[in-house]
Amino acid sequence: AIGFVLESDSVPCVYVLQVGGDLQSDLSITSAWTYPNQRSQTSVNTVKSRIGMPRDGLTTVKVEIVGTVGIITLARGKHNAWTGRMHTEYRQALQYLEKHARVRVIVVTGQGSRFCVGADSRALETHVQRGGYDSGVDETTVARPGFGVSPHFDANFAFHYGLSKPVIAAVNGAAAGVGLVLACYCDLRFVASSAVMTTAHGKLNLPAECGLSWVLPRVVGLTRAMDLLLTSRRFTAAEALEMGLANDVVADEDLMPRVLAYAQNLAETVSPGSLAASKRQVYLDQHRSVGEAVIDADTRLSKMMTEPDYVEGVAALTQRRLPEWGRTHKPKGQPAKL
Repeated sequence: AIGFVLESDSVPCVYVLQVGGDLQSDLSITSAWTYPNQRSQTSVNTVKSRIGMPRDGLTTVKVEIVGTVGIITLARGKHNAWTGRMHTEYRQALQYLEKHARVRVIVVTGQGSRFCVGADSRALETHVQRGGYDSGVDETTVARPGFGVSPHFDANFAFHYGLSKPVIAAVNGAAAGVGLVLACYCDLRFVASSAVMTTAHGKLNLPAECGLSWVLPRVVGLTRAMDLLLTSRRFTAAEALEMGLANDVVADEDLMPRVLAYAQNLAETVSPGSLAASKRQVYLDQHRSVGEAVIDADTRLSKMMTEPDYVEGVAALTQRRLPEWGRTHKPKGQPAKL
């Protein structure tokens, strides 16, 4: 199933479509509801639409759009265990939402009561049988969201840092191994109170996965990162909050409403340009000096003050109203010098 929002909607509304085969052909709408979960009385017939998703459909992730927020749900069985197909489909979904003009913030969560328990156990057994690692991903054809911004980001999971839109992890349950990796590469993390997490790799004679040895110390500090990486112990949502890994811990049933409200607030009150610039600055600055960061900030400041959303931001501030990003204002003469 895939969700989308019709352009004519006056309120955010998710339409859930049952897809069979070719996504470029007819899509039958099976249900619809408005956020947060009210059934819509709208009657919609079969829709023909090109929505830019894979022709064969998605089997391990779901994609929805609620207002200006895109949602990717890991949806593979009870545990949402990671496979090469899920990795491929996740990147396809991420690229679709990155390019979608309506979407300003992306949320990643898991189906059911788990976020992602790590690699599929059968895939691990396959690695043993083959005598080595097989990602199951065709790097010649897989989507490349976030690539091309910086060589530092042109790698698995690091590509999140090249995206222009904030990505929020709604960790709704267990996150282990690559599941924890995915959460750590998101820009923000909200965690369900019952969730338990672990790096997991140490129990399998593996190294810290996918650059987690670089990410985790920057998120929680070197000492705490070493504890989690060396022991591969389980830790709770409360610990994640205390060590700075989680932005907030929320009752399980309140997690998605809380995350969607936060995401919608970002989309409404902060300009898309500022969201993109702030994210880009933070991750590029991890690889350069403070002087280079200042020069880049000054360059961006000069450019962004000439853009329509700066004019709109000032107007909204002085008129004490919510901004309408993308709105065009007629010029009123030369801007004042600072």
